Amino acid sequence: MSAILALAVTLGLAGVAGFTALRAPLREAKSIANHPPQGQFLNVDGHQIHVVERGQPQGSAPDLVLIHGSNGSIRDMTFRLSPALEEAYRILIFDRPGLGYSDAISADGTSIQTQAAILQKASARLGAQRPIVLGQSYGGAVALAWATEFPQHTAAVVSVSGVSHPWDAELPTFYKLTSSRFGSAVIVPLLTAFVPKSYVRDSLKDVFAPQAVPDGFADHFGLAMSLRRSSLRANAKQRANLLTEVEAMAPKYPDLSMPIEVVHGTADTTVGISIHAERLVADSRTARLTPLPDVGHMPHQTHTQEVVAAVHRAATRANLR
Repeated sequence: MSAILALAVTLGLAGVAGFTALRAPLREAKSIANHPPQGQFLNVDGHQIHVVERGQPQGSAPDLVLIHGSNGSIRDMTFRLSPALEEAYRILIFDRPGLGYSDAISADGTSIQTQAAILQKASARLGAQRPIVLGQSYGGAVALAWATEFPQHTAAVVSVSGVSHPWDAELPTFYKLTSSRFGSAVIVPLLTAFVPKSYVRDSLKDVFAPQAVPDGFADHFGLAMSLRRSSLRANAKQRANLLTEVEAMAPKYPDLSMPIEVVHGTADTTVGISIHAERLVADSRTARLTPLPDVGHMPHQTHTQEVVAAVHRAATRANLR
């Protein structure tokens, strides 16, 4: 009887695995069809990098690079922020390596320093030798890595709800699992195949809280794109490695000389203002903080004009306006 039960369990697991192997790529193909690439592709050191160019012609306005956050894409920056900046800047918006339509650089997780190096090289190829670099959340850490690694190629930094300093909390269980070998092989395909978009849509409420998710954002962003196996794996590895990378970067902030504008909501529970923004201002002689009272983690979507004003201040301080 036990042998029959074991056989039944084995066949059942095999059936689930087979169904998952069929369903996951079908869902990925549908998400790609519904949210195709918006820009062009650059080959940078053998890796495909997806970039959208918006705004003014090259040479007619300051160059501005926009870098999205954790498990996001270019679409996070094209919803409200880039349209609000296009009249005054030439804008380059990148999918970070491993996310959106950009290749992962390393299967072990592309560091913020390597991401910054790839994106800086891509920007220079497009004629942006010394741009203003804006990063949101995880992208804020990439923007600071750009500044610390390539200060001569950084006119100014704008950190929006950005990660900048080490923290004490443990890596969330979700990322512990999905960044592990077992999780990458087993859990990630199950998530891709079976997690309903409604669940991910509801999770946005926590990211935006206490503000509401703007109408149309979920559809524009393309939630299913974040559920692709490649995105889940790349994001998990990046999150798992982030603390160590930030610990190595933070001691370099006192040496930065370019203008740094920091915009951070006081109600942000994802990237706390006291752990990150306030410490960045304390450690950098050029950083200036604009706290947004009772605002959460997504001010570039909910308080876009305050972020636009910070970009303008950065450009003025860098003598670009």
